[in-house]
Amino acid sequence: MTNSIREDEKIIYRLYEIHRKTAPKFESCTGISQSRLELLHELYEVDEISQRDLQKKVNIDHAAVTRHLKQLEDKGMVIRRKDTHDQRFTFVRLSDEGRLRMVQYKEEKQKFISNVLNDFSENERHLLLDMLTRIQDNLAKI
Repeated sequence: MTNSIREDEKIIYRLYEIHRKTAPKFESCTGISQSRLELLHELYEVDEISQRDLQKKVNIDHAAVTRHLKQLEDKGMVIRRKDTHDQRFTFVRLSDEGRLRMVQYKEEKQKFISNVLNDFSENERHLLLDMLTRIQDNLAKI
């Protein structure tokens, strides 16, 4: 029984370590954070969206979305504008530069994923996804 508990602890610790190391490696390889890429991906799918609706879609807190969008705007990747009828609302869209860079980011993301899952067979990937989904479901029940 002791070995089983130690293995269970190792599994949880390994998941924690993978999570902790993924974000900086992802950003280093792709040149963008996962959060910003998620925002850009949502913007890539629409012509324009309110900042509030975008925030709900990506499930990132309001202040962080505002900060990310401000920095992306400073880099010329997004365009924000106030609603002419109600100044409380801000609309966001990708600039032409943002659309072009988004295509490049998608390619870099795919390379990163391929490197992370290198040497995993299709069956192993399927099994891993199934197991991780079950862990995620178990966490939701806690």
